[in-house]
Amino acid sequence: MKMSTRAAAAGLRRKAHALAVVALGTVAWGTIALGAGPALAQDTPQGDAAKGRSLYLASGCFECHGRAGQGGAFNGIAPVLAATPLPYVAFKGQMRDPAVDMPAYSSQVMSEQDLADIYAFLRALPGRQDPNQYPQLKP
Repeated sequence: MKMSTRAAAAGLRRKAHALAVVALGTVAWGTIALGAGPALAQDTPQGDAAKGRSLYLASGCFECHGRAGQGGAFNGIAPVLAATPLPYVAFKGQMRDPAVDMPAYSSQVMSEQDLADIYAFLRALPGRQDPNQYPQLKP
């Protein structure tokens, strides 16, 4: 059975997106491991998580990344953003000049303060939870 050109292109986009997410995560963890994390934390502007939540929802981020930043697969693999380990500078870089399918948010569309607010919201989210903590999920 032959795969359509459209399906093949979609598959390539998903693979490229997954590779970009892995590369971005590797850079972020490498930065933290090399000790640049605390220095970058000082450069993180103060954000308002409540405003960030409103912006996250109003800007449509949830459509791919989920309402709780849990990630998804709407148009390829969208990474988990809840409790993101990305330094602010990497987050800002992704927002301004994104990898693959994500739209870019220029400073005319989303201000520096808007980015700081969204980043604060994402950092405030609990992230992935251990499923063993929920008795209802145990066999």
